[in-house]
Amino acid sequence: MRVTFLGTGTSQGVPVIACECEVCRSEDKHDKRLRVSVLLEINKQVILIDTGPDFRYQMLRADVKKLDAILYTHEHKDHVAGLDDVRAFNYKQQSEVDVYAHQRVQDALKKEFHYIFSGSNYPGIPRLRLNNIVDGESFQAAGIDIIPISVMHYLLPVFGFRIGDFTYITDAKTISSEEKKKIVGSKIVVINALQIDKHLSHFTLDEALEFAAEIGANKTYLTHISHKLGTHAEISKKLPKDVYLAHDGLKLEM
Repeated sequence: MRVTFLGTGTSQGVPVIACECEVCRSEDKHDKRLRVSVLLEINKQVILIDTGPDFRYQMLRADVKKLDAILYTHEHKDHVAGLDDVRAFNYKQQSEVDVYAHQRVQDALKKEFHYIFSGSNYPGIPRLRLNNIVDGESFQAAGIDIIPISVMHYLLPVFGFRIGDFTYITDAKTISSEEKKKIVGSKIVVINALQIDKHLSHFTLDEALEFAAEIGANKTYLTHISHKLGTHAEISKKLPKDVYLAHDGLKLEM
C-alpha cells in the first residue's frame, strides 16, 4: 500500500487568507497545507478519502490518473466541496465512481450538489454510485476491506477508516474505548492535531500525543493542522519518538 498525503491543513488551509503570523509567512514548503485528504494505492486500486475544496489541484499536483472509490469522513465543506471535479475521472475511465458515505453524509451531498442527483442526467455532471457505510459494519471499496471507525467531532459523528495496518482519523475530539479497540494493532496511525490551545471539536497537540501513546502504533502522523500549531520545523523538534508531522506530498510505503 502507498499512502499519499494530498493535504494536511485545516478548513482554512495554511497560509490563511490575510494572516501575517509566522507560520503563514513561512517560506518552508512544509508549512504550505491544502485542505486535508489522503490517497491510497492498494493492489492497483486507487481510493481517495475526502474531496475538499483543493481536490482539483491535489489531483493535478499528485498526477493522479485513476480513481476507483471515494470514502467520506463527514459532510463538512472542507471535506466535500471538490466533488464536482470527479467528472474528469468519469470522462477518462468512461464509468461511474463509487462513493462510500454514511446516509447522513449522502443526504448532505444531495442537497449541496443537487444537480448531480436530480435525475436529469444533464450532460457533463459527475457520475457517481452511492454506497452506504453503516456504523460498526466493515465493507469493501474497490475490493479492499475497510473498517469504519466512529469518532466524535464535538457533536457530529465522523468516520475514520482502518485499511489493513493503516488507520486514518481526522476531525476527532473524542473516541470511545470500543472504537479505539479497532485501531489497536495498526502499524501506522494518522490523527488530527489542530493546534496547541484547547479546541471544542478537534484534538489539540497534547491530546493527539496522548492518543498516540495509548494506541502505540509503530508510527503516528499528525494531520489537519492549523497555523496555530506552529511551524513544521519548530513542532517537529518537540515530538516524541515515532510521532511525526505529516506534510503535503508525503508518501508512505507499507
